[in-house]
Amino acid sequence: MPEIKNLKKAAGRILKAVEKKERIILYGDSDLDGMSSVIVLKEAIKNLGGEVRAVYFPDREVEGYGLNESALQYLKKYAPALLILLDCGIGNFEEVNLAKKLGIEVIIIDHHEPLEKLPLASVVVNVKQKGDKYPFKQFAAAGIVYRLAEALLKEKLSTSLRKNFLELVALATISDMMPKAEDNLEFLGEGLTSLLHTLRPGLKVFWNLGSVGKENIGQFSQQVISACHSGKNNNHLNDGYLLLISSSIKEAENLAKQLLENAELRYGKIKDVFEEVKERISNKPEEKIIFEGDKSWPVLIAGPVSSKICQIYKKPVFLYSEKKGYCQGAVRTPVGLDGVKAMRHCSKDLETYGGHPQAGGFRVKKEDVDNFKDCLVQYFKNKR
Repeated sequence: MPEIKNLKKAAGRILKAVEKKERIILYGDSDLDGMSSVIVLKEAIKNLGGEVRAVYFPDREVEGYGLNESALQYLKKYAPALLILLDCGIGNFEEVNLAKKLGIEVIIIDHHEPLEKLPLASVVVNVKQKGDKYPFKQFAAAGIVYRLAEALLKEKLSTSLRKNFLELVALATISDMMPKAEDNLEFLGEGLTSLLHTLRPGLKVFWNLGSVGKENIGQFSQQVISACHSGKNNNHLNDGYLLLISSSIKEAENLAKQLLENAELRYGKIKDVFEEVKERISNKPEEKIIFEGDKSWPVLIAGPVSSKICQIYKKPVFLYSEKKGYCQGAVRTPVGLDGVKAMRHCSKDLETYGGHPQAGGFRVKKEDVDNFKDCLVQYFKNKR
């Protein structure tokens, strides 16, 4: 079977960095897929005898999605260093160039749709890039990172470590709504079975809390995902990540309880914004797309609300939060309509954009938001 393009190259570069004791920085997206990707690679490097000098998750409310200049200004103190972007980076052209100027080499491991070109990183691993002949394309980023861990560890990947990794990969695959097919069947089959007897305190604690029985692994998975997505970002680390790397049950229990409380509050906010969007669009049934925003809406609420609205109205949905002159939002489209292609068509008005055909995101200056909407309306008129 063909190999994932550049996977061995990435493994070789990481092994060299471990051997030469280079500074390694892991930079992940702030969702469960990004967290899981960081943990799997960090623990793989540790098992090789290496050390990760820094881990960084951007605060989406403040920094937006992916690599950003603010993060690089913070991380430049580690230069020269090897920066590995996980579950992000495929659209960070300018930021990768800036990293190189700061003496930071970049590897990108991502699963989002490549845009017109690739960033000038040292290595790019993405099964959707041109020239990648690996037959399965619907990995979560953590799934690709797991394949990288296999290439790094080889015979050092013990059965217990494999199970440990696949628990996280299975949760990431569910969280990112990747299809239950091919490689993902392996991850889900082994990972979910292992979760029933997990030794990781940050996961075991959810069984100990007693709200979910072991006959309902699906409900357990959703509870973990919901909790991890409700955390805050402190000192460039988020609470969900800290929960998953907890070293004791007591530490994990305190974090899990707080995150589950946060998840209830988050659910309430999702419901409020959902009802507000429904009310706004009730008198606009003829519009081809749903395009709404507000200063009071948290950025991290836009995705789940967009999903609910898209499921009901079967239209492309673009919801955004407006802050400091920028509108940052989420995109959801019905099957058959590609949100990334739509944004690519209208990219002259955008600062950044990317994602998957049915789920993506964007950032646009407030002054350009109306032009962006008009362009989208014209684009989708021709698609129905």
